[in-house]
Amino acid sequence: MKSILEARDVHYRYPGTDTEALQGLKMSIPKHKKTAICGHNGSGKSTFFLQAIGIHRPVVGEMRWHDTPLSYRPEALKKLRQQIGLVFQDPEQQLILSTPFEDISYGLRNAGMAEQEIALRTRRMLTAMGLEHLADKPIHHLSLGQKKRVALAGVLVLEPELLMLDEPTAYLDRLSEQQLVEELDRIHENGITIVMATHDMNLAYSWADWILVMDHGQCVMQGTPHELFQHEERIQSLSLELPLLLELWQALPESIRKDVTPPRTIEEFKLLMAVSSQG
Repeated sequence: MKSILEARDVHYRYPGTDTEALQGLKMSIPKHKKTAICGHNGSGKSTFFLQAIGIHRPVVGEMRWHDTPLSYRPEALKKLRQQIGLVFQDPEQQLILSTPFEDISYGLRNAGMAEQEIALRTRRMLTAMGLEHLADKPIHHLSLGQKKRVALAGVLVLEPELLMLDEPTAYLDRLSEQQLVEELDRIHENGITIVMATHDMNLAYSWADWILVMDHGQCVMQGTPHELFQHEERIQSLSLELPLLLELWQALPESIRKDVTPPRTIEEFKLLMAVSSQG
């Protein structure tokens, strides 16, 4: 698989701490894929994201974008942050203006775009994200799910090649989570590479094409969902859980599961069970 973003032996320690947040991290993000980065708190997921957009800089090693080392010159970083969009876990850290329209247009204005083009692209993005009816509503009146979509829209309006999301479904109810995942799938179909850091192994299993597992600032496992979750003991030793759907599938009689690829969604599970009952 072709890499779009890569960490090569990256070491990084936060000021005032004794332990490295990244300890020789070697990790690649495959181009055009939906990738989930999993790991417990403190494993280095968020630090990797901050390295990716140049907020932090490796003490040792290098980050590479399209196989070229990152440049930390101000103009280069400005361009990079239009090509790589990062959506934080807490939208309050990202929403800085009064209304969705103002906030989504901010990045375009900061990029020096003409006002007419800013208005056109902002309105188009509001419509695409189903936010047009909230365009002029005070942001502090929005629900958490709506704020997350506004933060996502503010990144997408810059038309990045790579979209990174830090725990995007955290604190969302089931319906808001489903709507967000559907939106991410739509975005991916439009050609954007997506990386999601998540604790939710059920989501990683059902959504991702490729999964990376981090532990103590290193990438310790990688593979497709089917490949990765064959290593049950290793997954559990990293304080991660097996997806519930996979556990349910494995509890079924061997006669049903034999020579069948485990389902990754409820819809696939129902279909397999229907076929099994007919057989």
